[in-house]
This record gives sequence, structure tokens and C-alpha cells, in this order.
Amino acid sequence: MDQIPLAERMRPAKLEDLIGQEHLTRPGTFLYQAIRSGSVPSLILWGPPGVGKTTIANIIANEVKAPFYTLSAISSGVKDIREVIQKARFQQGVVLFIDEIHRFNKSQQDALLGAVEKGTIRLIGATTENPSFEVNAALLSRCQVFTLNPLGKPELEAMLQQALEKDLDIKKRNVKLKETDALLRISGGDGRKLLNLLEIVIDSLPGDPVVIENDRVMEVAQQKVALYDKSGEQHYDIISAFIKSIRGSDPNAAVYWLARMIEGGEDVKFIARRLLILASEDIGNANPNALLLATNCFQAVNVIGYPESRIILSQCVTYLASSPKSNASYTAINQAQALVRQEGDLPVPLHLRNAPTKLMKDLDYGKSYRYAHDFENNFVSQEFLPDKLVRTKLYDPGRNPRENELRKHLQKLWGDKYGY
Repeated sequence: MDQIPLAERMRPAKLEDLIGQEHLTRPGTFLYQAIRSGSVPSLILWGPPGVGKTTIANIIANEVKAPFYTLSAISSGVKDIREVIQKARFQQGVVLFIDEIHRFNKSQQDALLGAVEKGTIRLIGATTENPSFEVNAALLSRCQVFTLNPLGKPELEAMLQQALEKDLDIKKRNVKLKETDALLRISGGDGRKLLNLLEIVIDSLPGDPVVIENDRVMEVAQQKVALYDKSGEQHYDIISAFIKSIRGSDPNAAVYWLARMIEGGEDVKFIARRLLILASEDIGNANPNALLLATNCFQAVNVIGYPESRIILSQCVTYLASSPKSNASYTAINQAQALVRQEGDLPVPLHLRNAPTKLMKDLDYGKSYRYAHDFENNFVSQEFLPDKLVRTKLYDPGRNPRENELRKHLQKLWGDKYGY
């Protein structure tokens, strides 16, 4: 087949041909109107791999008929940025697309600031990482952030069908798409990966027609998908295995997956940030020191970087994996947020309200509130939840030594009120 990968051949050039992301691109949305009017601002496209970030950037450049430059944050530096900015001074409405902008350091991002602020360039940054963490505040404040959603089964199947119907090379092979589950499962919701996998499978299967079934897809994938993944598209599979190994208290597996990420050139901050989240989500009050260590780890690797940061990461990973586990805090906030969405804005009990004015005091704001430190053991039983939620237990301490102590303490304070 053509040397250009199928995903690239099928990349749409017009907004109406884009599959998925209707929340951003349907008529009436801000981005749709901006593209149609040609007044697209600088923006950051945030979402998982293979959901349309690069495609949307290309569509914008095509639709607004603007000079279009592309840089990759993996291979480009300040010199490359300045060269594009210099060219942009002699052109109108230049669009600069930077893929994986989260990999730019502060000085590289700072090099963009003046040109973005003056309108010399319109920046489009693509990132799989939360821009609040990875894009410096000054640059972020000058950009609109758009969040792209993962592609669902209908969108992915539509992409497959579109390829079968429109790609000339595939049409020559008389392809019959009998089953799609294996293609969808292996691609993991990544549209680019899905189309390129489809092409690999078609190239590997003889016959006319070429019949694509789950078993045949799996046979081809086992032989060839490793070559296809060598560019780093296993990123999310490996981080998933890493997190699940720590959650499962296996330091051996955890440090193996850590090594895989390090050898693959994974961003040290990406790993450390995941450890921060895990320390609260999966360990929490079973071992409060876990969050302290993860926080120190995050700060340390930001200062040191590779290669020495691998040692700090290994210390943190093995500690977290070996620690007692509890998701009680994580479960508590999930339940609390669900309750807020279900019940709406319930009124704050009068005795808990602030009373800075005489009128508020006259309305009994703060009346009957009892200051805990005025009582023995700094505790007095009173109601803190809205009337409708009295006796609602949201935090249920985990079954581990530290949280068992918390459970006993809460039982002593509240008796049977919350069922501790």
C-alpha cells in the first residue's frame, strides 16, 4: 500500500468530515464560530492520544487559509521557535502548531509569550497532560483551553467504515469488516492507532475478499503490533500496569514498569505526579507518610531530573507499593460529590453560618453554635450536616491499623450516630 500511513491519508481537511468532538465542532459552538469567521485565538487542545488534536489544528489552518507551521516539542528548541516567529513577522495570521507542548520547558514556553500576546502568531498547542500543570501560567492565560473527549465505539467504527469506503488502496483489496471488537480493544480508543492497525491487518491477510475477524486480527497483532507500538503508543497501557502494580502491593512489578517508562524516555514529572495522586487515592490515611514522601519525590525530581531522579522514583515507588492500602478518602469524596449533585445546594444550618452583621445576628445566624475548644477533649456533639443529610456517613475508615485507630476515636466521639 501507499507509504503514507492510513491514519495520515484519512486525516480530514474540513470540519464537517471530522469524526468525534461534536461538543467543540458542531454549529453554534465557540470553536466552530471562530473557525468559520477566521478569528481563531491561540488555544490549547487537551486530550488523550489519537482523538483529533493534530487533525483539528490542520483543519483550522486549512479553513482559515493561514500560513501553518508545525513544531514538535520533543525535537524543537528555542532556536526553532524564534525562526518561526521571525517568518511570521512578514505574514498574516500565522498558525504555529506545537505537538506535545507539555514537553517544552519554561524557557521554551517563555519564548512564545511575546509573539502570542502581540498576535504575531496564533499558537495551537496539543497535549495529553493537564495544561494547568504543564503550561506556564503566563502562556496559559493567553490561550483558550479545549478538552477533547475519548472516542467511543460509534466514532471508532465510523472511522473504520470511512476508511473502507474512501481509501483507494483499501478499496482495491475488497475488504469485508466482519468483526471489530479486536481492532477496538487493541487500539484502546486511539483513532490513529486504530486506522494504522487496520492497515497492518489488511496488508497481512491474503485473499479476495479480505475478511477481518477478531481471531485473525489477534494473530496479526501478536506478530506485528510491537513494531507498531515502538513509537511510544503503549504509554497509557504501561502507566496503567504501573499504577495497578503499586495498588496491588507488588513492589517488584511496580519497579519493573517504572524501569520500562524510564527506558522509554517518559517525562519524570508525569511519573511523579501519578505517584502523588496514588498516595492519596490508594493509600490515604492507612499511611499518611505516603503522601509526604510522594510530595517530596515530586519536588526532588523537578530539581534533579534524569538520570539521578530514577533512584528517587524507585524509593518512592517501592515504598508506596509496600505500604498498607486504603481508598476510604477517595470513596468519601466520590460519595460526597454524588450527594451534592443529587440533592443540590442544601441550606447551611443556621448555627453554622457566619454572622458579620447585626442583621444576620438578628436572624439567628451563628446562634447556638458551640465552640469545640471550650469543651472537654476539644469536642462537643452538635450537627454539622444540612438537616436533610443528618446521620449520613460518607467517610468509612479502611480496615488497617492506622484507620482502625481513627475508627475507634470517631466511635468514642459520636457513639452510634454514624455507625463507626
